[in-house]
Amino acid sequence: MINLKQLAKHLNLSQATVSRALNNYSTVNSATKARVIEAANALGYRANTSARQLATGKTGAFGIVLPAADNLLMDPHFVDFLAGLTSALAVNDLDLVLSASDGIATYRRLATTRKVDALVLSAPKLDDPRIRELLAMNFPFIVHGRTDRKPDYAYFDIDNYKAFKDATRLLMDLGHQEIALLNGTQDSVFAIDRYRGYCDVFGQRGLVVNPELVFADAMTEENGYRIISQLIDANKLPTAILCSSALLTLGANRRFRDAGIVVGRDVSIVSHDDGLSSLKTENFSVPLTVTRSPIRIAGQEIGKMLIEQSRGASISELQKVVQAELVVRASTGAAPRKK
Repeated sequence: MINLKQLAKHLNLSQATVSRALNNYSTVNSATKARVIEAANALGYRANTSARQLATGKTGAFGIVLPAADNLLMDPHFVDFLAGLTSALAVNDLDLVLSASDGIATYRRLATTRKVDALVLSAPKLDDPRIRELLAMNFPFIVHGRTDRKPDYAYFDIDNYKAFKDATRLLMDLGHQEIALLNGTQDSVFAIDRYRGYCDVFGQRGLVVNPELVFADAMTEENGYRIISQLIDANKLPTAILCSSALLTLGANRRFRDAGIVVGRDVSIVSHDDGLSSLKTENFSVPLTVTRSPIRIAGQEIGKMLIEQSRGASISELQKVVQAELVVRASTGAAPRKK
């Protein structure tokens, strides 16, 4: 293995040029970057993180704070997100630091001590104290999601409003007017946007949303089973279900199977699909119609954005909204005729 000085001497370049090339700075032309990277790989060069921090003020690490009350490492959504994020950082020899916390103090400590170069915030709420605190401290962060329509911080999000507007429109085009919405909690911005998309289609069709068919809770398999049981037991099962999570749908499907209700014939289901590696919606007993936006890709994109942010990208360059893909499969069909 060689150090930066030896690598620069081997290439007959300055240490500053070699360092900028290895960190993909735009001021270094592509031919020089390729030459430096090829030599670094051939000679076994690895950056000295302590030296890098002294030279640049950067730790080469980014942070995520896990709520102590939630075991997110058992959550397949978080695990897939983490896999995408770490894979993007690893390409550039960057690290991710995980910390547990019961409140804002951990965010304040990480920002004050500069143990990480930036933070990733997940599951933002409407009035999120983490965002207010980090903005006040002028500490860099990227939010997976948004807290409002025109935020003044970096974020990566999907167009939740349009995703559920498209899903609701599909069901109505198939003749469904009684559509239940199994959604996330009421203080989650993505759930608010999905509810807005759902309601707007009802309004455009001259229909009124039935509040007894709208549910806001944690998106778990158990809640999916419980909510569908509640509707069946009250004899209020609608002809279609719109779920904000494949885990909710898994529980709903299990209850339908117990009751002998055939998905795609007796009831239609559209689910949001985060493309979980452990839960393939195309492999359900009846393949699911979905609004699809893989959460692993979101992790990869946020990893790339962290690197861009550390190199001086502006806030406007770090505000990204992607569209979910509507994939129609066998779980949706024409509304059954009323007997």
